[in-house]
Amino acid sequence: MPRLPRPITVEGPPPDPRPLRRKRRRETGTAWAFVSPAVLIVLGLSIVPVIWSLLLSFQASDLVTPSRWVGLDNYRALAQDPNFSQAVRNTLLYTVLYVPLSLLFGLALALVLNRRIRLVGLYRTLIFVPFVLSATAQGVLFSFILDPEFGAANSVLHRLGVSSQGFLSDPSQALLVLVAITLWSGTGFCVVVYLAALQDVPQSLIEAARLDGAGRRHLLRHVTLPTLTPVTVFLVLWQAIQSLQVFDLVYVTTKGGPLGSTTVIVYFIWEQAFKNATAGYGASAAYVLAVALALVAGAVRLVRRRGRHRLEGARS
Repeated sequence: MPRLPRPITVEGPPPDPRPLRRKRRRETGTAWAFVSPAVLIVLGLSIVPVIWSLLLSFQASDLVTPSRWVGLDNYRALAQDPNFSQAVRNTLLYTVLYVPLSLLFGLALALVLNRRIRLVGLYRTLIFVPFVLSATAQGVLFSFILDPEFGAANSVLHRLGVSSQGFLSDPSQALLVLVAITLWSGTGFCVVVYLAALQDVPQSLIEAARLDGAGRRHLLRHVTLPTLTPVTVFLVLWQAIQSLQVFDLVYVTTKGGPLGSTTVIVYFIWEQAFKNATAGYGASAAYVLAVALALVAGAVRLVRRRGRHRLEGARS
């Protein structure tokens, strides 16, 4: 069959790009029209206050009269302020006690609730409910329970033959009691996260370890805990940030007392900015806290990266 002649085509003029450009401009304008309210909210409620408070930390201001630029004087005063030093010590002690205990109790309860037991769903719900309650409600509740004169806690201790305790009114006990209250409410979050992670542990690894004769302790140490390492790193970072920012529970229960034994950094910032009308001084303390939080996040990320490199090296 003879080949047909190839048709001769003549290229026409190139298409006009202007309609396509106008269409793209209209689409971009429409997209920005929908996005701009959210962008304005983010700028107005986060970025602008951050920049404004940074500038405020270098000024002497009471938020009413005109401010005065003082440079680094606020930060120098913080370094010499015994009340700020006490707030830092209280916050660090609170964090050192709360973070490991919350992870330990959360992991222990998660291991117990990961089994097939009767009414396990009810137990999981009861453990998580305190986490849902606001810190204000928790503070009001425990203020009544731990009242030195009329509280239920001292009533129970009296029946057991134990002398009455000061609890939140005792400088030697107040911070420890706040840690216990936070553990009661915050451990539920660790339980839920650990439960979700435990259900993702590969069953093949567990069965292989059991075939090799590993007991429960060896399974926990060599199989379960290494698998939970990323979740543990996340919980350490999350709980540390939450404990460094604790405020509402202190405000409702002790207001920093007695004798400053429960004054934490955020309460110190609020007290300086809104109670003592030294907003610039409070802003400088807030930026010290921000730097501390950044250091904590950076340290946890560095540890996680080193662990990942070590694991990759062991696999290779």
